[in-house]
Amino acid sequence: MESQKQFKRRFSFEFFPPKTDQGKEKLQAVRNQLAEVNPDFFSVTFGAGGSTRDRTIETVLNLHKQGISTAPHLSCVGGTRAEIGELLDLYKENGINRIVALRGDLPSGMGASGELRYANELVEFIREHSGDHFNLEVAAYPEFHPQARNAEEDLKNFARKVQAGANSAITQYFFNADSYFYFIDRLEKMGVTIPVVPGIMPIVNFSSLVRFSDMCGAEIPRWIRKQLEAYGDDTDSIRKFGEDVVTEMCEKLLKAGAPGLHFYTLNQAEPSISIWKNLGISDREKIAF
Repeated sequence: MESQKQFKRRFSFEFFPPKTDQGKEKLQAVRNQLAEVNPDFFSVTFGAGGSTRDRTIETVLNLHKQGISTAPHLSCVGGTRAEIGELLDLYKENGINRIVALRGDLPSGMGASGELRYANELVEFIREHSGDHFNLEVAAYPEFHPQARNAEEDLKNFARKVQAGANSAITQYFFNADSYFYFIDRLEKMGVTIPVVPGIMPIVNFSSLVRFSDMCGAEIPRWIRKQLEAYGDDTDSIRKFGEDVVTEMCEKLLKAGAPGLHFYTLNQAEPSISIWKNLGISDREKIAF
């Protein structure tokens, strides 16, 4: 973990682009509440195969204009170099300077991945097209990508993204801090030393958490799963237990030198804000860890 201690901490929140006018109003309220803690940036997801392309663009530009840096997710799946280049130019013209560059998922029924197959190819293309204008975030998988052939190959894939020009990384969420520590130790042995910020998923709904985790390969430790199952439909107990568990993990991560936290908000403010307050991150420059 020594390599991570050299980097300035940064804190961020992730949204998904709303589908309805009501969703837009809700996201605006969530944004306003989260903006009060002065995060370093927001990020906005990009649907499988570019399925939310226009909504992502609209959401990113709207949020960015309101005064906090906003980073669009950009997937190469299903897109051509020309289409991706147009998006990069649009974001650059509108003052966007950070992008989360991902391979992305193939939508059901899509047979081809597009002209760029992997995230390292997307990072390389962005550097060729836009130089050093964008700070490029890439994904990291402490519990390893569910489609990776093995752990060693997954680490090599991550290293390729860094070699292609990634500045920093955000991890898939996890609930076992040791998986993050082990991942960082492996990277250090490979000579890969960019900031790797832990992705944090607040626990709000057990069934949704299980569904998300099964899709992305994130492990829910058995003791957490069993306790959540025991609460049944008691949503207050689920939230309180989840808040305590995730807060404790975040404290452990920050004390060990993690360079910040990235919250997967699911377009809700309270779960992330509660953890934030528990951690005492009211003044980012004076975090008592």
